[in-house]
Amino acid sequence: MTAVTGTLSLDDLLTRVRAGELGPDPAAQRVTVAFTTRQAVRHDGRGTGYRNEVLSLRLGGAVGSCAVEPGALSDETVEECVGADVARLLEHPALPVRVAALDAYLMHVTPHTPEHGARPVALSAGTSLEKSRARAAAVVGLLDLPAGATVLVVGVVNSLLEALRSRGLGYVPCDLKGGLTEWGEAVVTDALAEAGRCDALLVSGMTLGNGTFEPLREHARTYGRPLVAFAQTGSAVLPRFLGHGVSAVCAEPYPFFWLDGGPGAVHHYGGGAGAVHNGGGPGAASRGDRPEGGR
Repeated sequence: MTAVTGTLSLDDLLTRVRAGELGPDPAAQRVTVAFTTRQAVRHDGRGTGYRNEVLSLRLGGAVGSCAVEPGALSDETVEECVGADVARLLEHPALPVRVAALDAYLMHVTPHTPEHGARPVALSAGTSLEKSRARAAAVVGLLDLPAGATVLVVGVVNSLLEALRSRGLGYVPCDLKGGLTEWGEAVVTDALAEAGRCDALLVSGMTLGNGTFEPLREHARTYGRPLVAFAQTGSAVLPRFLGHGVSAVCAEPYPFFWLDGGPGAVHHYGGGAGAVHNGGGPGAASRGDRPEGGR
């Protein structure tokens, strides 16, 4: 990846890509396919489920994605992305479109390969719940914290919370829609209000698409707290912020673990030699086991 001096923000990254500083002229790169993936899930043995929706754009052999709240994007918005050049989409009024276009461009320029700093982490075949637990173990394995530390979890996924509990880590669950965790814990809605009492941040890539990423990145950078991102949204975007407030990323490009029961992979960036390099063991799941979280 191209090194960036100083502090990099999302707006800075968009500006550099628009200027052609990180690869080919985005005005000459056209999106050939735009689609949404809509999902409804209720795991066996659970009384409630969840819904998820993701906008994906294909550029060459790369697919960039941004999760959105179900129903937030119109069919017309998706259709107008087809055939559009990346430069135009990077100026789109809808932030999720800008993020998906940025993700597609950076995936095209720097795919998840060892040459670009990625470390593959295998996820074994299994049920949606088994794969959710395995993904959670891969994400939490990037946290280098002693037992008893407290993690701010932005984007509640109960498999992640259970994985933290199994390591003796405390957590503050945060999600814009509030609610309760599987264990009846209240979910806070203001991440920054709670960040000061936490030792690390575990942040969904969805924060890129809903505009809440930058304050969290700046908090982590300012106060020297680890920020680990789990990213279906912006899997090629978030590794660019390593050293700029982000300490590690578990990147999961399309197709995501919840789309089929076969084997898959995620990709680790940062996190040092202690990062987990296998799918890991079981966790727990309920309504909060949304594929990405970050609401």
